[in-house]
Amino acid sequence: MQRIMDNITETTAYGEDIISLWQQAFGDSREDVLFFLNNCWNKSCVCLYDGVLCSMLFLVDCNIGGTEYKYIYAACTDKSSREKGCMTKLLEYCRSNYSHLVLIPADERLVDYYGKRNFNHKINIQNILFNECKEIKDYLLEGCSLAEPFALACEVE
Repeated sequence: MQRIMDNITETTAYGEDIISLWQQAFGDSREDVLFFLNNCWNKSCVCLYDGVLCSMLFLVDCNIGGTEYKYIYAACTDKSSREKGCMTKLLEYCRSNYSHLVLIPADERLVDYYGKRNFNHKINIQNILFNECKEIKDYLLEGCSLAEPFALACEVE
């Protein structure tokens, strides 16, 4: 039986549970995660809890063509919570609270996944502007294995 959990929190306080889930999902070192947390200034983390952290994503402020967007980064779900609708619930939260969202899918499987969740407007990644230091800008744009990386936007009417 699948269960969608409703306990969502958006925070700018980043505890060990966030660091641990990031490391589990992406294999990054603690130092790399802390580098992002300590040096990316215009962000928040949207977390889904069911007693413990089940799923999360970061929202980083950006601008595309003069419009303010929230860039979704480091979206992940704990291995034990996958296939339960956790990420879909987080994306629904984001769509209900922000009118312009954008992300870069890491691979073809995620292009399809996000497309089914209304991220279907293709954008050139060169058009995404961040008000962050160069190292963070580079960090935010890496990790995509697509031959020609692109962004997908979801714009709520």
